[in-house]
Amino acid sequence: MAETVVFLGHTEAGGGLSRITLEALGAAKSVAGELVVGLVGQETQHAANAIGGCGASRFLAVTGEPFGESRYSTDCAAAEAICRAAGATIVIAPHTSRWSRSLPGVALRLGGRADTHITGITRAENGLEVARWFYRQRMEALLERAERPWILLLDSGCCAAWQGDSTPVTLEKIDVEITPALTRTTVTGQQAPQSEQQTIRPDAGLLFVAGAGWTKKQKDGAVHAGQASELISRFLELSQASLGSSKSLVDLSGEGHVVLPFLSHLNQVGQTGSTPRHPKGLATCCHGEEPHVVGWRFIQERRAVNLDPNCGWARGKADVLYVADAFEVMARVNALLEKR
Repeated sequence: MAETVVFLGHTEAGGGLSRITLEALGAAKSVAGELVVGLVGQETQHAANAIGGCGASRFLAVTGEPFGESRYSTDCAAAEAICRAAGATIVIAPHTSRWSRSLPGVALRLGGRADTHITGITRAENGLEVARWFYRQRMEALLERAERPWILLLDSGCCAAWQGDSTPVTLEKIDVEITPALTRTTVTGQQAPQSEQQTIRPDAGLLFVAGAGWTKKQKDGAVHAGQASELISRFLELSQASLGSSKSLVDLSGEGHVVLPFLSHLNQVGQTGSTPRHPKGLATCCHGEEPHVVGWRFIQERRAVNLDPNCGWARGKADVLYVADAFEVMARVNALLEKR
Protein backbone atom coordinates (compact mmCIF):
# COMPACT_ATOMS: atom_id res chain seq x y z
CA MET A 1 0.00 0.00 0.00
CA ALA A 2 1.35 3.42 -0.95
CA GLU A 3 2.16 5.61 2.04
CA THR A 4 0.81 9.13 2.38
CA VAL A 5 3.76 11.04 3.84
CA VAL A 6 2.97 14.29 5.62
CA PHE A 7 5.66 16.74 6.66
CA LEU A 8 4.43 18.62 9.71
CA GLY A 9 6.07 21.89 10.73
CA HIS A 10 5.33 24.93 12.87
CA THR A 11 6.43 28.50 12.25
CA GLU A 12 8.78 30.43 14.50
CA ALA A 13 8.22 33.86 16.06
CA GLY A 14 9.07 35.71 12.85
CA GLY A 15 6.87 33.50 10.70
CA GLY A 16 9.74 31.49 9.21
CA LEU A 17 10.93 27.92 9.61
CA SER A 18 13.88 26.79 11.75
CA ARG A 19 16.82 24.76 10.50
CA ILE A 20 15.63 21.56 12.20
CA THR A 21 12.26 21.99 10.49
CA LEU A 22 13.96 22.22 7.10
CA GLU A 23 15.97 19.11 7.99
CA ALA A 24 12.74 17.22 8.68
CA LEU A 25 11.37 18.45 5.34
CA GLY A 26 14.48 17.15 3.58
CA ALA A 27 14.06 13.75 5.24
CA ALA A 28 10.37 13.60 4.33
CA LYS A 29 11.05 14.49 0.71
CA SER A 30 13.74 11.80 0.44
CA VAL A 31 11.34 8.96 1.33
CA ALA A 32 7.99 10.24 0.05
CA GLY A 33 6.50 9.20 -3.23
CA GLU A 34 3.89 11.93 -2.88
CA LEU A 35 4.50 14.56 -0.21
CA VAL A 36 1.93 16.62 1.67
CA VAL A 37 3.06 19.67 3.67
CA GLY A 38 1.23 20.68 6.84
CA LEU A 39 2.00 23.92 8.68
CA VAL A 40 0.78 25.37 11.97
CA GLY A 41 1.23 28.96 13.11
CA GLN A 42 -0.24 32.38 13.50
CA GLU A 43 0.66 33.16 9.88
CA THR A 44 1.81 30.41 7.53
CA GLN A 45 1.69 31.79 3.97
CA HIS A 46 5.23 33.20 4.10
CA ALA A 47 6.64 29.89 5.38
CA ALA A 48 4.69 27.93 2.76
CA ASN A 49 6.03 30.14 -0.04
CA ALA A 50 9.58 29.69 1.27
CA ILE A 51 9.34 25.91 0.76
CA GLY A 52 7.04 26.12 -2.25
CA GLY A 53 9.64 24.50 -4.47
CA CYS A 54 9.78 21.26 -2.46
CA GLY A 55 7.42 19.51 -4.86
CA ALA A 56 4.59 18.78 -2.41
CA SER A 57 1.24 17.91 -3.95
CA ARG A 58 -0.74 19.73 -1.26
CA PHE A 59 -0.06 22.48 1.28
CA LEU A 60 -2.34 22.34 4.32
CA ALA A 61 -2.34 24.89 7.14
CA VAL A 62 -4.01 25.65 10.44
CA THR A 63 -3.61 29.38 10.92
CA GLY A 64 -4.63 31.95 13.48
CA GLU A 65 -3.64 33.73 16.67
CA PRO A 66 -4.44 30.75 18.99
CA PHE A 67 -1.88 28.65 17.07
CA GLY A 68 0.96 31.16 17.25
CA GLU A 69 2.13 29.99 20.68
CA SER A 70 3.15 26.56 21.88
CA ARG A 71 0.22 25.09 23.80
CA TYR A 72 -0.59 21.39 24.09
CA SER A 73 -4.33 21.64 23.47
CA THR A 74 -4.23 23.82 20.36
CA ASP A 75 -1.14 22.08 18.94
CA CYS A 76 -2.81 18.68 19.26
CA ALA A 77 -6.02 19.94 17.67
CA ALA A 78 -4.16 21.53 14.75
CA ALA A 79 -1.89 18.55 14.06
CA GLU A 80 -4.80 16.09 14.31
CA ALA A 81 -6.88 18.13 11.86
CA ILE A 82 -4.04 18.24 9.31
CA CYS A 83 -3.34 14.50 9.59
CA ARG A 84 -7.00 13.62 9.12
CA ALA A 85 -7.42 16.00 6.19
CA ALA A 86 -4.34 14.55 4.46
CA GLY A 87 -5.16 10.92 5.25
CA ALA A 88 -1.65 10.61 6.67
CA THR A 89 -0.07 7.20 7.18
CA ILE A 90 3.45 8.56 7.84
CA VAL A 91 4.04 11.90 9.60
CA ILE A 92 7.58 13.30 9.73
CA ALA A 93 8.16 16.28 12.04
CA PRO A 94 11.13 18.03 13.68
CA HIS A 95 11.90 17.03 17.27
CA THR A 96 11.27 20.48 18.70
CA SER A 97 10.04 21.02 22.26
CA ARG A 98 6.67 22.04 20.82
CA TRP A 99 6.08 18.89 18.77
CA SER A 100 7.69 16.49 21.24
CA ARG A 101 5.07 17.50 23.83
CA SER A 102 2.04 17.25 21.59
CA LEU A 103 2.53 14.76 18.75
CA PRO A 104 2.56 11.60 20.92
CA GLY A 105 -0.89 12.69 22.07
CA VAL A 106 -1.94 13.14 18.45
CA ALA A 107 -0.81 9.58 17.68
CA LEU A 108 -3.05 8.32 20.48
CA ARG A 109 -6.04 10.26 19.13
CA LEU A 110 -5.49 8.84 15.65
CA GLY A 111 -4.97 5.28 16.87
CA GLY A 112 -1.38 5.25 15.62
CA ARG A 113 2.12 5.22 17.09
CA ALA A 114 4.84 7.81 17.66
CA ASP A 115 8.61 7.44 17.91
CA THR A 116 10.87 10.25 19.11
CA HIS A 117 14.59 11.03 18.69
CA ILE A 118 14.75 9.50 15.22
CA THR A 119 18.20 9.85 13.63
CA GLY A 120 17.60 8.42 10.17
CA ILE A 121 14.76 7.44 7.82
CA THR A 122 15.13 5.16 4.80
CA ARG A 123 12.87 3.25 2.49
CA ALA A 124 12.57 -0.47 3.20
CA GLU A 125 10.99 -3.39 1.38
CA ASN A 126 7.80 -3.22 3.44
CA GLY A 127 7.61 0.52 4.00
CA LEU A 128 9.99 2.66 6.05
CA GLU A 129 12.87 1.83 8.36
CA VAL A 130 14.01 4.34 10.96
CA ALA A 131 17.15 4.54 13.10
CA ARG A 132 17.13 5.44 16.77
CA TRP A 133 19.90 5.51 19.37
CA PHE A 134 19.57 4.02 22.85
CA TYR A 135 21.69 3.90 26.01
CA ARG A 136 23.23 7.36 25.68
CA GLN A 137 23.89 6.95 21.95
CA ARG A 138 25.86 3.71 22.40
CA MET A 139 23.42 1.36 20.64
CA GLU A 140 21.56 1.97 17.40
CA ALA A 141 18.29 0.22 16.59
CA LEU A 142 16.49 -0.04 13.25
CA LEU A 143 12.72 0.04 13.66
CA GLU A 144 9.74 -0.85 11.50
CA ARG A 145 6.07 -0.59 12.49
CA ALA A 146 2.86 -1.92 11.01
CA GLU A 147 0.65 0.57 12.91
CA ARG A 148 -0.55 3.61 11.03
CA PRO A 149 -0.38 6.54 11.21
CA TRP A 150 3.24 6.42 12.30
CA ILE A 151 4.53 9.75 13.64
CA LEU A 152 8.31 10.27 13.54
CA LEU A 153 10.10 13.11 15.31
CA LEU A 154 13.52 13.68 13.78
CA ASP A 155 16.49 14.90 15.83
CA SER A 156 18.49 17.88 14.61
CA GLY A 157 21.73 17.44 12.69
CA CYS A 158 20.79 14.02 11.29
CA CYS A 159 19.66 14.95 7.77
CA ALA A 160 20.57 17.63 5.29
CA ALA A 161 18.25 20.62 5.43
CA TRP A 162 16.04 21.12 2.39
CA GLN A 163 17.23 23.84 0.05
CA GLY A 164 15.24 25.17 -2.86
CA ASP A 165 13.54 28.10 -4.49
CA SER A 166 10.79 30.15 -2.92
CA THR A 167 7.56 29.69 -4.88
CA PRO A 168 4.08 31.08 -4.18
CA VAL A 169 1.66 28.29 -3.25
CA THR A 170 -2.04 27.98 -2.57
CA LEU A 171 -2.73 26.99 1.01
CA GLU A 172 -5.65 24.78 1.94
CA LYS A 173 -6.83 26.25 5.23
CA ILE A 174 -8.06 23.65 7.72
CA ASP A 175 -10.65 24.97 10.16
CA VAL A 176 -10.27 24.03 13.83
CA GLU A 177 -13.05 25.08 16.17
CA ILE A 178 -11.66 27.16 19.01
CA THR A 179 -13.53 26.12 22.15
CA PRO A 180 -12.96 27.48 25.67
CA ALA A 181 -11.40 24.15 26.59
CA LEU A 182 -8.68 24.61 23.97
CA THR A 183 -7.64 28.05 25.16
CA ARG A 184 -8.12 27.80 28.91
CA THR A 185 -4.33 27.71 29.22
CA THR A 186 -3.10 31.23 28.58
CA VAL A 187 0.41 31.91 27.27
CA THR A 188 1.60 35.03 29.11
CA GLY A 189 5.10 35.15 27.64
CA GLN A 190 8.46 33.47 27.63
CA GLN A 191 11.36 33.71 30.05
CA ALA A 192 14.82 33.14 28.63
CA PRO A 193 18.33 34.34 29.46
CA GLN A 194 19.71 37.24 27.48
CA SER A 195 21.57 36.18 24.37
CA GLU A 196 24.95 37.01 25.89
CA GLN A 197 24.14 34.82 28.90
CA GLN A 198 22.94 31.85 26.84
CA THR A 199 25.67 29.21 26.59
CA ILE A 200 23.77 26.32 24.97
CA ARG A 201 23.25 27.09 21.29
CA PRO A 202 22.09 23.99 19.35
CA ASP A 203 22.42 25.74 15.98
CA ALA A 204 25.96 27.02 16.57
CA GLY A 205 28.64 25.96 14.11
CA LEU A 206 31.12 25.19 16.91
CA LEU A 207 30.92 23.24 20.16
CA PHE A 208 33.48 24.44 22.73
CA VAL A 209 34.06 21.94 25.55
CA ALA A 210 35.81 22.94 28.76
CA GLY A 211 37.51 20.18 30.75
CA ALA A 212 38.51 19.96 34.40
CA GLY A 213 42.00 21.24 33.65
CA TRP A 214 40.74 24.82 33.57
CA THR A 215 40.20 24.81 37.35
CA LYS A 216 43.26 22.77 38.34
CA LYS A 217 46.67 24.12 39.34
CA GLN A 218 48.56 25.58 36.40
CA LYS A 219 52.28 25.58 35.65
CA ASP A 220 52.89 28.32 38.24
CA GLY A 221 51.32 26.13 40.94
CA ALA A 222 48.21 28.30 41.36
CA VAL A 223 44.57 27.99 40.32
CA HIS A 224 43.33 30.64 37.88
CA ALA A 225 39.58 30.00 37.78
CA GLY A 226 38.80 33.70 37.41
CA GLN A 227 41.03 34.05 34.37
CA ALA A 228 39.56 30.83 32.93
CA SER A 229 36.04 32.21 33.30
CA GLU A 230 36.99 35.44 31.54
CA LEU A 231 38.72 33.67 28.66
CA ILE A 232 35.89 31.21 28.05
CA SER A 233 33.13 33.80 28.44
CA ARG A 234 34.87 36.17 26.05
CA PHE A 235 35.39 33.42 23.47
CA LEU A 236 31.71 32.41 23.63
CA GLU A 237 30.68 36.04 23.21
CA LEU A 238 32.95 36.60 20.21
CA SER A 239 32.37 33.27 18.45
CA GLN A 240 28.75 32.53 19.48
CA ALA A 241 29.83 28.93 20.04
CA SER A 242 27.87 26.49 22.19
CA LEU A 243 29.43 25.53 25.54
CA GLY A 244 29.85 21.98 26.77
CA SER A 245 31.74 20.45 29.66
CA SER A 246 32.96 17.10 30.88
CA LYS A 247 31.24 15.48 33.83
CA SER A 248 34.37 15.87 35.97
CA LEU A 249 34.27 19.64 35.63
CA VAL A 250 30.55 19.88 36.38
CA ASP A 251 30.89 17.69 39.49
CA LEU A 252 33.90 19.48 40.97
CA SER A 253 31.67 21.53 43.27
CA GLY A 254 30.64 18.36 45.09
CA GLU A 255 34.30 17.66 45.77
CA GLY A 256 34.93 21.11 47.23
CA HIS A 257 36.87 22.40 44.24
CA VAL A 258 36.54 25.67 42.37
CA VAL A 259 34.07 25.59 39.48
CA LEU A 260 33.30 27.89 36.57
CA PRO A 261 30.19 29.92 37.52
CA PHE A 262 28.33 29.54 34.21
CA LEU A 263 28.44 25.72 34.00
CA SER A 264 25.64 23.37 34.98
CA HIS A 265 24.61 19.79 34.21
CA LEU A 266 22.79 21.13 31.15
CA ASN A 267 26.21 21.79 29.59
CA GLN A 268 27.39 18.24 30.22
CA VAL A 269 28.55 16.33 27.14
CA GLY A 270 29.39 12.64 27.14
CA GLN A 271 28.21 9.27 28.37
CA THR A 272 26.04 10.84 31.10
CA GLY A 273 25.27 14.03 29.19
CA SER A 274 24.16 15.16 25.77
CA THR A 275 25.39 14.16 22.32
CA PRO A 276 25.24 17.40 20.29
CA ARG A 277 25.57 17.57 16.52
CA HIS A 278 27.70 20.56 15.55
CA PRO A 279 29.85 20.78 12.41
CA LYS A 280 32.99 21.45 14.48
CA GLY A 281 34.16 20.84 18.04
CA LEU A 282 37.05 22.16 20.14
CA ALA A 283 37.94 20.48 23.44
CA THR A 284 40.21 22.30 25.90
CA CYS A 285 41.80 20.91 29.08
CA CYS A 286 39.90 17.66 28.53
CA HIS A 287 41.72 14.30 28.38
CA GLY A 288 39.50 12.77 25.69
CA GLU A 289 38.65 9.58 27.57
CA GLU A 290 35.78 7.39 26.39
CA PRO A 291 33.05 8.74 28.75
CA HIS A 292 33.74 12.22 27.37
CA VAL A 293 34.28 11.33 23.72
CA VAL A 294 31.05 9.34 23.41
CA GLY A 295 29.22 12.66 23.36
CA TRP A 296 31.35 13.77 20.40
CA ARG A 297 30.49 10.95 18.03
CA PHE A 298 28.26 13.16 15.88
CA ILE A 299 30.70 16.10 15.71
CA GLN A 300 32.05 16.21 12.15
CA GLU A 301 35.46 17.82 12.82
CA ARG A 302 37.18 17.38 16.21
CA ARG A 303 40.08 19.40 17.55
CA ALA A 304 41.58 19.53 21.04
CA VAL A 305 44.04 21.57 23.10
CA ASN A 306 45.97 19.74 25.82
CA LEU A 307 49.43 19.95 27.35
CA ASP A 308 49.69 16.15 27.47
CA PRO A 309 50.72 14.71 24.05
CA ASN A 310 49.63 11.26 25.26
CA CYS A 311 46.08 12.18 26.28
CA GLY A 312 43.08 10.33 24.89
CA TRP A 313 42.59 12.88 22.11
CA ALA A 314 45.96 11.87 20.64
CA ARG A 315 44.85 8.24 20.28
CA GLY A 316 42.84 8.71 17.13
CA LYS A 317 39.93 10.54 18.78
CA ALA A 318 40.75 14.02 17.49
CA ASP A 319 41.40 15.13 13.92
CA VAL A 320 43.90 17.70 15.22
CA LEU A 321 45.57 17.89 18.66
CA TYR A 322 47.32 21.11 19.71
CA VAL A 323 49.89 20.35 22.42
CA ALA A 324 49.81 23.74 24.12
CA ASP A 325 48.61 25.70 27.15
CA ALA A 326 44.86 26.33 26.72
CA PHE A 327 45.11 29.64 28.63
CA GLU A 328 47.67 30.96 26.16
CA VAL A 329 45.87 29.54 23.11
CA MET A 330 42.47 30.98 24.00
CA ALA A 331 43.94 34.37 24.91
CA ARG A 332 45.54 34.49 21.45
CA VAL A 333 42.31 33.29 19.75
CA ASN A 334 40.27 35.96 21.55
CA ALA A 335 42.73 38.63 20.46
CA LEU A 336 42.40 37.54 16.83
CA LEU A 337 38.61 37.46 17.05
CA GLU A 338 38.52 40.96 18.56
CA LYS A 339 40.56 42.27 15.62
CA ARG A 340 38.01 40.80 13.22
